[in-house]
Amino acid sequence: MITGLDHVVIAVRDLDAAVRAYEALLGRAPSWRAEADGGGAEVAAFGLENLAVELIAPSGDGPIAARLHAVLDAQGQGLASLAFAVDDADSAHRRLARLGLDPEPVSAAESVDRTSGARRRWRRTRASTTATHGVRLFLIEPGTPHAAALLAPAPAAVAGLDHVVIRTPDPERAAALYGARLGLDMRLDRSTPAWGSRLMFFRCGDLIVEIAHDLKAGVSSGPDRLWGLSWRVPDAVAAYDRLRAAGFDLTDLRPGRKPGTHVFTVRDGTCGVPTLMLQPSPGLL
Repeated sequence: MITGLDHVVIAVRDLDAAVRAYEALLGRAPSWRAEADGGGAEVAAFGLENLAVELIAPSGDGPIAARLHAVLDAQGQGLASLAFAVDDADSAHRRLARLGLDPEPVSAAESVDRTSGARRRWRRTRASTTATHGVRLFLIEPGTPHAAALLAPAPAAVAGLDHVVIRTPDPERAAALYGARLGLDMRLDRSTPAWGSRLMFFRCGDLIVEIAHDLKAGVSSGPDRLWGLSWRVPDAVAAYDRLRAAGFDLTDLRPGRKPGTHVFTVRDGTCGVPTLMLQPSPGLL
């Protein structure tokens, strides 16, 4: 059913400020600017190799603006939703319904880029947020892709997403949702007391949906929450030097947990999203 992750959505208060932040973070220019379908919000998106990152901010009045203000007031800026790509939105809807995920009816949407006048059309459904334990999940039959132009040398710019992190108080419940119900391929399930966590990795296209559980907190029935992003860069040293020169607060560059990888954390300028930069093992880019 799911073929990949089409886009991640980051809710922000000031779209222009967020665009400037992500231009600097990604080393790329936005590839789409538009009013959200239905009004009440403005959107800027950066199309990368394996997905798009979409910034959304409330604009004017109306139900969409009100919902966005409520989200921002409740949880601040940060990751707001995930949109998985599917080949057929109708088939995806039927599967969600059979599996008790109470999907919204399939709807068609259109977006017009403010600069070029280009149009994108897609079809989508949304699983019940109650059934997905608090995480907003869409399934989308994608429209025409768009690519964010480089603002920095390619080795120093973000190429795509390596993994998205979801925190859960109930790892078995999360495994049932992302594995059994949504059909993602579990590649790792490991508890590491030294790190204080249980991590589950689910393959989604060429990236990973990571489910993280705090072992010390124990299991509870609270909601899951979208947490952080790990961006893939061709050259971690070049990316580190570029971001440090741009004034970002960074941790030291260090070897990653997976042999052959190099990582560093970006501590600010991410609109509330915990952010890691990762150079994959040779041959995996």
